[in-house]
Amino acid sequence: MLISMAEILKDARKGKYGVAAPNVLNLETVQAVFEAARELKAPVIIDHAGMENIEIISKITKFYEKKYPEVVVTLNLDHGGEYEEIIQAIRSGFTSVMIDRSTLPYDENVAEVKEIVKIAHAVGVSVEAELGHVGVGYEYEETRDAGLTKPDEAVRYVKETGIDCLAVAIGTSHGTYKGTPHLDFELLKELSEIIDIPLVLHGGSGTGDENLKKAVELGIQKINLFTDLSNAGVIDLVEYVTKDISKEKHIKELGEFGIKSISLPEAFKEGVKGYKRALMHYMQLFNSAGKA
Repeated sequence: MLISMAEILKDARKGKYGVAAPNVLNLETVQAVFEAARELKAPVIIDHAGMENIEIISKITKFYEKKYPEVVVTLNLDHGGEYEEIIQAIRSGFTSVMIDRSTLPYDENVAEVKEIVKIAHAVGVSVEAELGHVGVGYEYEETRDAGLTKPDEAVRYVKETGIDCLAVAIGTSHGTYKGTPHLDFELLKELSEIIDIPLVLHGGSGTGDENLKKAVELGIQKINLFTDLSNAGVIDLVEYVTKDISKEKHIKELGEFGIKSISLPEAFKEGVKGYKRALMHYMQLFNSAGKA
């Protein structure tokens, strides 16, 4: 069942659990997300960033929605950039869009987000936006404190924009951290107490299970993930392509059309196993298993 992110996150806020938001790339990763959510009975938010594949990812998601109608899922545009990209996502059937104007001055951020909220809400699509700025891991030590979300500003921002959920900057970073992640839990606690809509954490990968679990307990409802899922997939992929297929015990039983050597389709399958396994770990960590 494909629904808006506002619905999923309102339930998460009420139930005090987090919802995993894995970034997807292709058919295999979308399938893995649906299978993981189905097996754990967990709601899930499919994030996709990248204008060139918006329509493709939408069609794949709708295919698996029909195949697994019991899965509660949202399709969200991650870090929506150009106006045309966001409109394309809405027209393609995304049920949520993030408009990222976190690097703009406050007034410009508000003005551009308000415009998208007006359009999206008119067709039942929810909107995520970011205040403060979550940077990139390789410059973490230099930029970690520069973009933290300001509580008073956040209250104004939510009221002025009308967004459905707010991505906050409390010390995480996108990609691989250079240095040790340090989350400002006092800031998160304050934000959770004064803001009445769901909160989003970008940069979940590499942050550590203990940190993420505490973030959920203190008020985060959506956690964005990619690097950890990708790394887990690469490990399984490398293990597959470096093994000696000829030594497999079942090689003689494969028949004429059996795969007797390394193959691209099998490599994809093996890699996605790691991606799915890591995703299921986070679903359980965030306490969303059984909540769909």
